[in-house]
Amino acid sequence: MTTESVPAGGDPRRLLSDARDLARRVRLDQRVTWLPLLVLALMTFGAIPAYRYGRVISDCHPANDGQVCTVWLQTVTFYWLAALVLAYVVIAGGYLRAARARGVDTRVLPYAVTGVALIGLGFAFAAVWTHLNPLAYPEEPSAFAQFLFRLLDPPGAIGLALLVLAWLERHVALLLFTLGYLAVVLVPINFGWGAHWGPHTWFIPQLVINGSALLLGSAGFTLAQRLRRPR
Repeated sequence: MTTESVPAGGDPRRLLSDARDLARRVRLDQRVTWLPLLVLALMTFGAIPAYRYGRVISDCHPANDGQVCTVWLQTVTFYWLAALVLAYVVIAGGYLRAARARGVDTRVLPYAVTGVALIGLGFAFAAVWTHLNPLAYPEEPSAFAQFLFRLLDPPGAIGLALLVLAWLERHVALLLFTLGYLAVVLVPINFGWGAHWGPHTWFIPQLVINGSALLLGSAGFTLAQRLRRPR
């Protein structure tokens, strides 16, 4: 990015206005918002085979009128850990490359570190919670437990990390998009699609919807950036 010096005539208000305008232009030039949304969308779609064909380890024993089980989605766990660490490395690399090309600084590393930390926290929480509160069938988990699992599950953790990116970039549009994405993840909004598909495929609609939301967001921010770019 290049700038031209314009004399402010010694007016402090003009100097302050010019400084704020330059800071705003730098923030706009730093943004590569389409990149994290695109990469995270691809990782979300890539999780579908891991859920469908991955290894599941379960341990059940009778208790009262049902049975108590602990379940570990082994392949899914390893997939999300590897895929999201790789995703945040790619995103950070993309932001740093864009920053060098434009001659501006970037603050993407706190976002990437937060994203990786949230993934670790989510799986640690799930392991501890499952150990202390094994699933008792035919009972359903409490609404609070379901909310926490959705919030700290990888799709929810993706949204929480995007909130950090929106704050770092002072990006109101990204904030609004992320709140909408989190609503889709936490409700969850699946339009009843796949409700009776069975235990091996019931998760596919939510992953498709989550990934599609991220992909559409990436396309929208790409279009907005091109429209904003001077001709």
